Amino acid sequence: MQIIPIASGKGGVGKSLLAANLAIALAQNGKKVILADLDLGGSNLHLILGLRSLPQGIGTFFTTSSVKFKDLLVKTDVPNLLFIPGDSEIPGMANLKPAQKRSLITELKSLDAEFLIIDLGAGTGSNTIDLFLMSSHGIIVTTPTLTSTLNAYFFLKNSIFRILDTSFKKGSWASNHLKMLTTGASIQKIYVPRFLDLVKKEDPESYQAYRAHVEYFQPRLVFNMLEDPKDVEKAAKVRRSTKEYLGLDLEHLGVIFRDELQDIALGSRLPIILYKPQSLLSQAIYRIADKLIQFDRADEAPLDIEALEETHQVAAMEAEIDFEAKIAYIEDLLNTGALSIGDLVETIKTQQLEMTKLRNENNLLKSKIVKAINGGFTF
Repeated sequence: MQIIPIASGKGGVGKSLLAANLAIALAQNGKKVILADLDLGGSNLHLILGLRSLPQGIGTFFTTSSVKFKDLLVKTDVPNLLFIPGDSEIPGMANLKPAQKRSLITELKSLDAEFLIIDLGAGTGSNTIDLFLMSSHGIIVTTPTLTSTLNAYFFLKNSIFRILDTSFKKGSWASNHLKMLTTGASIQKIYVPRFLDLVKKEDPESYQAYRAHVEYFQPRLVFNMLEDPKDVEKAAKVRRSTKEYLGLDLEHLGVIFRDELQDIALGSRLPIILYKPQSLLSQAIYRIADKLIQFDRADEAPLDIEALEETHQVAAMEAEIDFEAKIAYIEDLLNTGALSIGDLVETIKTQQLEMTKLRNENNLLKSKIVKAINGGFTF
């Protein structure tokens, strides 16, 4: 079973959209798929699937002893696809206790499916990180905005620190030093390569334990809500940062352009891939599904450098192709009269306002980053 947790450093980047539609695309390919809503603080994946409020979910499993985990599986209208609802109405579900989390992971791993797609909550909470680390090849979703890419990087950095923490034996030099560094200080100021150099020198056993744990960790990146093919260059920046500062390389799983049809599909209570399978967004998701189906390595071995480089080159090419398709679609609408010049001008004005807002936001964040850098890194 391929376990595919889908996470994001911040909300609003289309994580749940990808999870729902990707699960459907895989099921349509004849794969046995289970989709689990583990955004336990704000479960709403059933709405994207077009399902009404369900009587029980993961929260019920933890609060009602008579409910077995397999009882949570819900049949959907899509053949081969089962759904596990979350629970946002039961207090405390966003903060699972350690025993509950271990139980949940055990139950999830025992499911019978070819693909388990897990929609996680946004952010870097410990439960979200641990569920993301159920797989060596989880998906991190981001958009080209500076806040989104920064939060994606911070999410991966938190994941690395979780791997460090679980790799070091309690009481070891590395464990004690890590605890000292992270007590009362932000881990974002800790320079990982410098810390690892210290561990390698002072505690070789802990260093080797970490290397063994992180060896197979190769997250996948999906860039969503693109407006321009040049947005792909921001994915390259995320990759460079993770390589330089975390010693981690990323596979690029694909790009998805912004598509206004998604809002219409949600209003119709239908996933976009069922509402309009030929749309640009749907085709991008089918493309990602095909890549996951081709990924058939039982040992989950990471891709080598050449293969990783190829995934980024392919993503850049896909962005160019999709952009050309988007422009051609707009031209067709203009030619047929379905889209007036006035509509087009209004759309461009709206986008310009959004770009101005994002530019101001980026300038503010850059000033904060400069101040943080001037404050210096700790190790």
